[in-house]
Amino acid sequence: MEEGVHDHHNEVPHTAPYLQGELRQLPTLAKELLAGGVAGGLSKTSVAPLERIKILFQTGQLQGAGVGATLSQIHQHEGVVALFRGNGASVLRIVPYAAIHFTAYESYRKAIIHMVTQASSSKPVSPVIDLLAGSSAGASAVMITYPLDLVRTRLAYQSESGKRHSSEAAVNDRVKTHESASTSSASQRIQRILPQSPTSTIRGVIASTLKQEGFLGLYRGIGPTLAGILPYAGLKFYVYQSLKQYYWRQNQVDDALQLSSHQKLPVTVMLTFGAGAGLVAQTLTYPLDVVRRRMQVQGLKLPPAQQQAALQAKHQTVLRSTWHGLVTITQQQGTKALFAGLSINYMKVIPSTAIGFTLYDTLKSYLDLPNNL
Repeated sequence: MEEGVHDHHNEVPHTAPYLQGELRQLPTLAKELLAGGVAGGLSKTSVAPLERIKILFQTGQLQGAGVGATLSQIHQHEGVVALFRGNGASVLRIVPYAAIHFTAYESYRKAIIHMVTQASSSKPVSPVIDLLAGSSAGASAVMITYPLDLVRTRLAYQSESGKRHSSEAAVNDRVKTHESASTSSASQRIQRILPQSPTSTIRGVIASTLKQEGFLGLYRGIGPTLAGILPYAGLKFYVYQSLKQYYWRQNQVDDALQLSSHQKLPVTVMLTFGAGAGLVAQTLTYPLDVVRRRMQVQGLKLPPAQQQAALQAKHQTVLRSTWHGLVTITQQQGTKALFAGLSINYMKVIPSTAIGFTLYDTLKSYLDLPNNL
């Protein structure tokens, strides 16, 4: 018995190294997919409540409401789980998306380096390579995972669309006051306006979209999505790689060591560089994201009680293309509408991108992959 206990205690400390050793034996492709998927899923879940608020701002459902008041309102009327509504579809999308995106980036990067320099990627190269590889990888990942992104947007949009049917005074009252009588009254109104619907689930939204809009309905808004992801994904990788190379040069780290899986940036530095990369990329491409969201929801069939209020909203004008969307929104609502929810997006994109890049870099080192990124 004592020998068995002794053996058990001896095995426990070796579990983590054993797992790492086994994972390192996986094919390079599998390790890249694993690192990208885990990094994407964890980073997305960490900012799910802010992501939902951002979508509501973009689609015009929360004009004039503050972030804190909106989070409090959703929590009071719908519960904590409501803060993560749509996150199931988001995670289902982001895990394969991130896995494909990072893996495709690595593949495109190697291919571009070979075409441009006729050499291997054993030395640091211009971040322009990362711009091209990141853009191409982003487009590839979007084409595969776009339907789930559309489902996530519609789930978040449906829960708030009925509230516009209430008077402006009632909305302001719900946001600004904490009196119990008012809260109870608002909650009752919301329950009447937002009955349970079979389209409030991932499966329900997909089935409804296929029935009412056909297969192409799952790709509504894909144009502005691709137009946005090409510069966004490229800039994100470009800025992050540029900052990393600048850091290594300042610290006089030689080329071979930079790319070694054993050479890691401090976590705080990775978080800072990742946040900066996401911030720059998102700021420059945000208007395209707003157009994409509005094109995604404009074909949504709402319950009768919500249709009249929705049709009265200015942004219900049918947007035919990315350029038409940019022009229409600017003419009807002003340039500021193209940046609706940008502040909340900053709150989301900083931790999300920072965590994503940091986890990916860390996992690549853990899995003994070359430190290209």
